[in-house]
Amino acid sequence: MPAPAPPTSRRSVTGTRRTVAALFLLPALVLLGALVVYPIGYSVVRSFYDQSGDGFAGFDNYRALFTDDGIRTALRNNVVWVVFAPTVATALGLVFAVLTERVRWGTAFKLVVFMPMAISMLAAGIIFRLVYDQDPDKGVANAVWVGVHDTFAQSSAFPKAHPGRESPLEPAGGAFVTRATVGVGDTVALPLVGVAPDVMPDDARPAAAAKPQGDRITGTAWQDFTRGKGVGALNAVDASELGYAGMTIEAVKDGEVVETATAAPDGTFSLSAAADGAHLRLPASNFREPYNGLDWLGPSLVTPAIIGSYIWMWAGFAMVLIAAGLAGMPRELLEAARVDGANEWQVFRRVTVPLLAPVLAVVTVTLMINVLKVFDLVFIIAPGSTQDDANVLALELYRKGFSEDQPGVASAIAVFLLLLVIPVMWFNIRRLRREVRR
Repeated sequence: MPAPAPPTSRRSVTGTRRTVAALFLLPALVLLGALVVYPIGYSVVRSFYDQSGDGFAGFDNYRALFTDDGIRTALRNNVVWVVFAPTVATALGLVFAVLTERVRWGTAFKLVVFMPMAISMLAAGIIFRLVYDQDPDKGVANAVWVGVHDTFAQSSAFPKAHPGRESPLEPAGGAFVTRATVGVGDTVALPLVGVAPDVMPDDARPAAAAKPQGDRITGTAWQDFTRGKGVGALNAVDASELGYAGMTIEAVKDGEVVETATAAPDGTFSLSAAADGAHLRLPASNFREPYNGLDWLGPSLVTPAIIGSYIWMWAGFAMVLIAAGLAGMPRELLEAARVDGANEWQVFRRVTVPLLAPVLAVVTVTLMINVLKVFDLVFIIAPGSTQDDANVLALELYRKGFSEDQPGVASAIAVFLLLLVIPVMWFNIRRLRREVRR
């Protein structure tokens, strides 16, 4: 009878003893349990208790997810984030990946686009808080916006101008009108104050007293202010005072504008006899406040503005993954489509995009998981006055847990976020495994 074979130790598929493998994995498993499993389990349990943690609250904390105004706003904003941020970032990544394949400096372009990934969300938030500053002299976004606006609609140089003491002008709905009518041969004084000398138009010259003309109406519009106490005559042109270059003067008769004039660099203007018997009006357009750009961090634009900063960071991530998928695409299919007469747009839409569909799905789903947890950008970029309008679930979790001392509700938000992430993560893992099998 043959002797039984000596027992052999069981080995894993890699040839390593399972006991040894388990010992090597033990530290990682302990850390995984301490940093992932235990916090998840504790959050689930804590979500069923009240604020103190002593009384069982049942589903009251979860009910607050749909009744609390702050959480409902956060949930609505999260939906906006999930719909737009991954879609736009993936679309830009696709465009960048396809276009950079055709240029010699494509690698340098990819480096520039991917560079924002090298900085943290905190640093990106600080950068874009400055980019979106309301002051065009500080915020890049408004500097560009105001520059484009002023190219087509020049702002007034006299936004603070107004009549002084004993002025012949009186207010009229944002404009200023002469108290009395004017006649042919008259010289009209239109003195204003309120414009700082250093912001007067560059082409402004020392004001000149208008000379009378027998068949016309003349006058001067000027800054009736001279530096120094007691210097200068009231409602009279002095040597050091500047004319309102470019000021619009309208002659209004029976409610209708019969003639318009523009002040010369020295503030003088002239009207024909058609203005006889009319009131002179300085229209409100002369005093329009300078365009100061958009309130990027105001209630209506704060969420799109923050999403824009997120796309700036993550479009490079999408581009790199899509470019890797593009590199592995069979080129003969693209050439066959071109030989069959397809133009570049048809090749892109009917061949390139369908072949890249698995990669695009993985990138989009990965970004969806990422935006569900977005916190840093919203917390840093949104000012305190509009943080409620930009609120998201991760930020509301922080506020409930630390600012408002409601750990039960905060735990319920954490569990809710986990439930939202799990299906998306499962879909991503399943797709990745399917790709590996191929």
